[in-house]
Amino acid sequence: MGAAKNHIGGEWVEGARNVPDLNPSNTNDVVGEFPQADAAQVEQAIAAARDAFPAWSRSSIQDRHDILKRIGDEIIARKDELGRLLSREEGKTLPEGIGETVRAGQIFQFFAGECLRLAGEKLASTRPGVEVEVTREPLGVIGLITPWNFPIAIPAWKIAPALAYGNCIVFKPAELVPATAHALSEIIVRAGLPPGVFNLVMGRGSVVGETMTRHPGITAISFTGSVPTGRRVAAACVEADPMKKVQLEMGGKNPLVVLDDADMKTAVECAVNGAFFSTGQRCTASSRLIVTAGIHDRFLEALTERTKALVVDDALKPGTQIGPVVDENQLEQDLRYVQIGKDEGARLVTGGERLNRETPGFYMAPAILADADNRMRIAREEIFGPVATVIRATDYDEALDIANDTPFGLSAGICTTSLKYASHFRRNSEAGMVMVNLPTAGVDYHVPFGGRKGSSYGPREQGRYAAEFYTTVKTAYTFDMNGPYVPRTRSSE
Repeated sequence: MGAAKNHIGGEWVEGARNVPDLNPSNTNDVVGEFPQADAAQVEQAIAAARDAFPAWSRSSIQDRHDILKRIGDEIIARKDELGRLLSREEGKTLPEGIGETVRAGQIFQFFAGECLRLAGEKLASTRPGVEVEVTREPLGVIGLITPWNFPIAIPAWKIAPALAYGNCIVFKPAELVPATAHALSEIIVRAGLPPGVFNLVMGRGSVVGETMTRHPGITAISFTGSVPTGRRVAAACVEADPMKKVQLEMGGKNPLVVLDDADMKTAVECAVNGAFFSTGQRCTASSRLIVTAGIHDRFLEALTERTKALVVDDALKPGTQIGPVVDENQLEQDLRYVQIGKDEGARLVTGGERLNRETPGFYMAPAILADADNRMRIAREEIFGPVATVIRATDYDEALDIANDTPFGLSAGICTTSLKYASHFRRNSEAGMVMVNLPTAGVDYHVPFGGRKGSSYGPREQGRYAAEFYTTVKTAYTFDMNGPYVPRTRSSE
């Protein structure tokens, strides 16, 4: 690809320096050179967004609809090209990369429709002659900080509602996936946004992110990433003057409960999909497989057989089911957790080692650690890789207790043919999203996404619930100076 640049105030500008972007399936393949913004460029982007906000916040809902629709349509029309770039850069398989790209396009199309569905309320006052109107208004300039594991979908589900509700944007993508962010930004800019409404600043979190969270020109921050970084973002937003509205989507240690009455094929497929697809690099991954005693041994045997058969290879190669881990640091972390699990007393059933393929890359055999205890680090801490921990439970009640015994609460699943247990689990699972006979990973774009406990903070993302974060509520009172109209009765005529 050509020389990449940041986008500030309607212009493509060079960064302070450039860094290479490597293909995790083939580290000899340099995807491109991408700019690193400095603090001064971030401040320029914020200033441009603030200048653009008054006009954009009052723009026609039809104009916003048309722009978002054009963005979504182009993304879907170019799904194969963009999906290939995504997979080459991030490492998920080509079908997954194309699927994520389509989802990003659908998100923009959905919020194009939301532009035309902006609604308020008109209520009766308790006082005669007074009318009450409740409306939603845009916040201002929103800083968006996105992770590397979903390089186009997560930016889409932040950018689209921010624009739909009339906000201006400073967008900081993850350092590991600048190519996808740059391609998406080109589409957004080409759709016809006024200068300054959308700004792209690529670079290090310690420079770009830090400037955004502390700058008084930013009204709100939406962040997706790790728990430690999320806590720092939240603290910075609260300490800032003025304080910023903040939305955090962070980690997960998601349970998949498998009961004695579960359909074996369904349970195994749910576990394999949730734990290992996208190389396990999903905050909704099924990292804890909690299996009741009556089915435990048969399930573990079937799961092991299915896992050993998975094809781990170049993300772009036909037939690949599991691509590489995103980079060397993540691979080392995954391997380190496998060793931690063994040291804690868990049994490594299969996988857990680095693999060599035709091209140099960050390949790892999906790992299953059995005989685990929920108190072990491998059952408490997010690994963010193709590592599944299997925990034996006596019965449903114990399985539910184990499932809820976690500092996280993003997603949870159960495999059962019992309506009684399925209904009870849906009601009593301490998670923001619950799946029955489905993988814990995999959600729709038109419904709320988010969790509880340490997984999420602030309003939900996606669907119409996105309005809770990207708008502020105004309550307006009007008094009729002429007094309320009182119709004459027949007797007074």
